[in-house]
Amino acid sequence: MRLLIIRHGDPDYEVDGLTQQGQIEARLLAERLYKTESIDHFYVSSYGRARLTAKPTLEKFGKTGEICDWLHEFDTRVTWEEGNHASLAWDVLPRIFTEKENAFLPDAWWQDPALMQAGIKEAYDHVNEEMDRVLSRHGYDRCGRYYTARENNKETIAFFCHFGVEVVLLSHILNLSPIPLWQGTIALPTGITELVTEEREKGIAYFRLNRFGDVAHLTMNGEVPSFSGRFCETYEDFSQRH
Repeated sequence: MRLLIIRHGDPDYEVDGLTQQGQIEARLLAERLYKTESIDHFYVSSYGRARLTAKPTLEKFGKTGEICDWLHEFDTRVTWEEGNHASLAWDVLPRIFTEKENAFLPDAWWQDPALMQAGIKEAYDHVNEEMDRVLSRHGYDRCGRYYTARENNKETIAFFCHFGVEVVLLSHILNLSPIPLWQGTIALPTGITELVTEEREKGIAYFRLNRFGDVAHLTMNGEVPSFSGRFCETYEDFSQRH
């Protein structure tokens, strides 16, 4: 089974939609997917920017997507230091998270007072319980840190969602802490992430990450990928996000 996790196009957060550039990205994404992929099922975040990104693809495939509220942005906010405003989990300063040993441990990353107070583990578990329900619907049941292939298949399933929740899914499927993934990776708008099962023993499946945040549909058409989700390359560059 193949999973395609696709981030929404360049967002207009004020209206929960897409910028003009985001609309171009969504169109080029749809053209690429239709030419190169055979997608059996679509699951789409309930947020507008993800639904608008999925719309051109669904129209080309002549299919509808299942709207899933659990796929919306992972927006649990954390107060990392006393007196600070609460921020999203992937907006914490490197100075703070790199000093927390548990942040890098798959089974203990959430054991920090700030994270526990924010209820982040409960939100994280909810997303992944829903994801596992979807995978079970398609024949793969979670068993500890791998999946049992109850009804193995070669279906391709596409998820249109958001970077924060994409990391939550990847960390669960690959058994990694989400914090270094939130901080050390970025799937740019309309980036395609692909995971494929490997069943090296009968009935035991593990997902392998084949590609992450692939935006070739943009660069091959002369489009510069949007900056959304990144921070300034150098501190002095105030034209980029701080």
